[in-house]
Amino acid sequence: MGGELCYEIAQNAYIKLVLHALKHKTSTVNGILLGRVSPQNDVVEITDSVPLFHSHIGLLPQLEISLILIEEHFAAKGVSIVGYFHANERFDDHELGGIAKNVGDHIYRYLPQAAILLLDNRKLEALSKTKDRSPVVQIYTKDASRTWKLVGSDGNQLTIKEPSANVVLLDYISTEKWQDVVDFDDHLDDISKDWLNPELFK
Repeated sequence: MGGELCYEIAQNAYIKLVLHALKHKTSTVNGILLGRVSPQNDVVEITDSVPLFHSHIGLLPQLEISLILIEEHFAAKGVSIVGYFHANERFDDHELGGIAKNVGDHIYRYLPQAAILLLDNRKLEALSKTKDRSPVVQIYTKDASRTWKLVGSDGNQLTIKEPSANVVLLDYISTEKWQDVVDFDDHLDDISKDWLNPELFK
């Protein structure tokens, strides 16, 4: 796909994913990125996200069911799946693992502009000291050889739509807002818990 594509993530979509990872610090967590491709300016707009799992990461049936439910719900809004989010279990693990690549491959089959966002724990930990405005995630896209490659180390490939998103994120971290995040694991345990998280930012 070359380096010409840019990705822009909305503040709430970004914060929801990071809070989900913080809620389950000792687990691998994942999520789905939703949005649309803007052909006029080669931008993939990530408008929302859905936290998926913190315990059944590698189980295909749960993943397939969740993807179907997500696609059905958001299709009516003119939004589709545009990527995948992954946070590794170990703090010092900065590699894109097999499960993340496999889910990314699945999404890529339907959308060649799909991206994988990998939480960068080093950036997240340093955030309170550095006040950095760039996302605390690494972005991977498929290159011409169809392998997932880390891109945009200069920070231009992925931007947050709202420049103050990390300030808001730090505020939510200080108030332990992550406790309110519901993922598909939570929903499967108790169907009264809404995986859409409609109350999270109210």
